[in-house]
This record gives sequence, structure tokens and C-alpha cells, in this order.
Amino acid sequence: MPAGTIGYITQALGGSYTVFVEGNLFRVAGQDGDAIGKEIQPPPTLPEGATKADLESLIWQQLGTCYDPEIPVSIVELGLIYRCELQTGDDGENVVEVEMTLTAPGCGMGDILVADVRDKIELIPTINRADVELTFDPPWNYQMMSESAKLQTGML
Repeated sequence: MPAGTIGYITQALGGSYTVFVEGNLFRVAGQDGDAIGKEIQPPPTLPEGATKADLESLIWQQLGTCYDPEIPVSIVELGLIYRCELQTGDDGENVVEVEMTLTAPGCGMGDILVADVRDKIELIPTINRADVELTFDPPWNYQMMSESAKLQTGML
């Protein structure tokens, strides 16, 4: 977006922003918040001497900050994360493997959600790479949502 473009923040959840500009939605990462007049979001941190369990917990916390730009509910609560595993190679490299889906196969925000998941996991200290795979097997349905998400969306 060129400087001075007028837009409207439609969602500010999970440390990132969804901005509506001329009929289009754009995602602005928290680390770029200053571009739209917001504070820069600090990266996640691990305590000194963190265990593998601490790291896995932080990974899930980061996933919980990923929101569908069109639905103000975290992708974890929506049930879009099918698998998330931390792998440590023989070389000590930490790789996170994520298998996720979308609420609908034709969702135009798929690439944005995948990038958000990858980017937020790769912000975590000691994570070398996040491999995020999009799948539609099994197809998502509203029963995969948490009770909280069902309540938020009026499906309970």
C-alpha cells in the first residue's frame, strides 16, 4: 500500500491487523504495526533453560494468536490445526511440522493463514523452520470447533 492510503482496521487480534482498503483485505503483521500507526509487537521469548515442553507450549501459544481474517476466532479454537509436531534433527535443528485446513476449500485467505502460522512459529527462539501443509482431508466442519468458538460464532 502506498503511504497515505486510507484504510480501516477491521480486526486487531493476535498481534496482527486486518486492514480493509478499497474493497480488499490486507494482513499487517504485528512486527510491522508501526506502518499503520500501531505499536510493534515484541517477538515471543523462552525462559532461560527452557525445556522441550516449554517450547511446545510456546508453539501452541503462537498458533493461538493466528486468527482467520474473516472470522474473529483463533484457528486453534476453530479446529483448523490437525497436527503440530516439534522435530529435533541429529544436527540439533528444531523444525515444527504443522498440518492444517481451512473452513472452506475455496477460502481466499488460505495462503495468508499458512504464512501467518509459519511466520509466527519461526519468530520463536530456537525454531529453525516451520513446515506448514494445507490439507482438506478430512474436510473441516463446525463440529471441530471448540465450545468457546461455537459460542463466539453463535453455533452453540
